[in-house]
Amino acid sequence: MRTLLLLLALTLVLNAQAVLRSGDGKVFWVENAAPGETFQVYVGEGDVPPVLGAFSAENGRLVFRPRFLLADEVRAIFRGVVTRFPALRAAAVPSTLVEAVYPTTDRLPENLLKFYVVFSGPMQRGEGWTRLQLLKADGTPVELPFLEIDQELWDPGNRRFTILFDPGRIKRGVLPLNEVGPALVVGQTYTLVVDSAWRDAAGAPLRKGYRKTFTVTEAERRPIEPSAWQVVTPMAGTRDPLSVEFGRPLDSALALRLITADVAGQSRLRSGETRWEFVPAVAWTAGDHRLTIDVTLEDLAGNRVGRPFDVDVFNPVTTKITGETVALPFRIERR
Repeated sequence: MRTLLLLLALTLVLNAQAVLRSGDGKVFWVENAAPGETFQVYVGEGDVPPVLGAFSAENGRLVFRPRFLLADEVRAIFRGVVTRFPALRAAAVPSTLVEAVYPTTDRLPENLLKFYVVFSGPMQRGEGWTRLQLLKADGTPVELPFLEIDQELWDPGNRRFTILFDPGRIKRGVLPLNEVGPALVVGQTYTLVVDSAWRDAAGAPLRKGYRKTFTVTEAERRPIEPSAWQVVTPMAGTRDPLSVEFGRPLDSALALRLITADVAGQSRLRSGETRWEFVPAVAWTAGDHRLTIDVTLEDLAGNRVGRPFDVDVFNPVTTKITGETVALPFRIERR
């Protein structure tokens, strides 16, 4: 009988709402966790991913430290039991800014596929679609220009937010484009507005809002052809940059990741993402070199290497890419 009572008491302890918070939004823990057990912490309702962070065992507790301060209402789930914690209202000092919006050029194609908003520090998730507007020249908002998906598109550090235009208002021959029309019209001027109320990871609003004004040009429907790029080579024995002129802007995040040299070094983009430069870690050696370009590289309209984003059924594409990468050779000469 005594053993039964002990087992009953232990069961009640293990099934209690044991997930606790320290009160500062930085630490969560659970008592009496079994080896290998974990719990999940969420910000927001619905099908949202769990908060990123790290677990550790400390003084008999299973401790979870989020990667960022959690200023919103939090729910933690342990053994199927949901524990909710009120939102923090810390008096955080605004310090985060919008560093840039890519593309940086102020002339963008009618079939523009995406924007990247880059912040100076990590941001809160779940606010993007309430903090962004696309305005016409007269100040009226464009109706539903973006693809507002529940799973916001952030980089791992929550510093780069990806805004996708609704592809249905870009591709020719599809229903939204035929019925509603394009989000962007050639010759018109628009402004992307980032609201200063967007909160960073500490719960503070942005130090100030951001506005990017641009004019719309004709749609870009050509595939990317690396063989047409202009390569300017440095001399051997120097660490001068290798320069590649694309002839049009490319997707900034993809260009920095998907164009690689055969030596170690650092790449950067210039001139409104129309020029790629590469500075080697050590001086160039004379001889043959090459760049490797992943065929999933895109321009501003989603056109890829050898394949346009929007295929016109009356002008089918005949060029085929048979591999995952293409090479662009170049030669470094001696002085």
